[in-house]
Amino acid sequence: METKKKLDTVDVDKILKTIWANKRLFFIVMSIVFVLSCIYIFSQPRTYSTSLKLAPEMENNSLGGGLSSLVASFGIDLNSMKSSDAITPLLYPDLMEDNQFVSSLFDVKVTTQDKELSTTYYDYIDKHQKVAWTYKIFGWVKDLFPESDSEGTATGGGQKKNDPYFMSKRQDMIAGIIRNKISIAIDKRTAVITVNTTDQDPLICKTIADSVKMKLQNFITNYRTSKARRDVEYYTEITAEAKQSYEKARQLYGSYADANVDMVLESFKAKQNDLENDMQLKFNAYTAFNTQLQNAKSKVVERTPAFTLLKGASVPIKPSGPKRMIFVFVMMMLSFLGTCSYIFIRNNIKNRKVNKTT
Repeated sequence: METKKKLDTVDVDKILKTIWANKRLFFIVMSIVFVLSCIYIFSQPRTYSTSLKLAPEMENNSLGGGLSSLVASFGIDLNSMKSSDAITPLLYPDLMEDNQFVSSLFDVKVTTQDKELSTTYYDYIDKHQKVAWTYKIFGWVKDLFPESDSEGTATGGGQKKNDPYFMSKRQDMIAGIIRNKISIAIDKRTAVITVNTTDQDPLICKTIADSVKMKLQNFITNYRTSKARRDVEYYTEITAEAKQSYEKARQLYGSYADANVDMVLESFKAKQNDLENDMQLKFNAYTAFNTQLQNAKSKVVERTPAFTLLKGASVPIKPSGPKRMIFVFVMMMLSFLGTCSYIFIRNNIKNRKVNKTT
């Protein structure tokens, strides 16, 4: 046991002596890595992050307290699985994969915190993003070999300017950047939606978070009320037609009755009764359609979900990244370990050569 401890002590002492013997190499390598790490990380633009939490109203499709609570303890929401909606809340995060949803953020008006810039979000990302000097060098090299931004596709067709599913290369690149800046997550147990945004300007970061919330609310509302709104459009049309038909029948009956007020012939009375019955039938039809229209409008209100804002997006005060001190520390540790590995491998190779010669 004592021999083992002695060997361990000797090994540690040997390692420390080896490191101390190569202290000049460590100083040179770690100094260079420190300087380069600082130059790189301090040239990276600071980013800010904010988030908000939103709770949409859910349909009442409860499956029963005992079973639902038991399964929910394993992170499974049976109520959302039984929802009559084709798009369940679990699919909301996938909206960021849809070009139409992402491109709807292109025209959002944004203003920087210092009020020096006011433009669209697309223009802000395209022309006003701060970049590190390393990317600037890469950009200068790339500018030497410019590529035309084809507005069409491989088929050679002309691009529709406002078609989110027929983007140019530049638009597709901007959409990809936006996807990286925004994330939508949902808690499977509580159905609470969390929107996280990251940007170089704190005020724009909050503006985009609020815009995503608004567009997400509009999407959910439009989807939940789409059938009811189609019913409203249908009943509005046929109610207007029924009312017009009733008005004509009423005018025809009134004109005939006024023109034949003194007539006592049965033929005139029969004609008048027919016109009155026709007017009454059309009035009944108009009343029925109008009732259906009011029911359809009530259905739109009923299907419109209410949203509860649990946590609003605030203007971030401190930057969220990059973590400069952590980056420099990690690079220093890697340089130290790398130098140690180099020294021990080099000494091992020398010892092998010495052993072979002896």
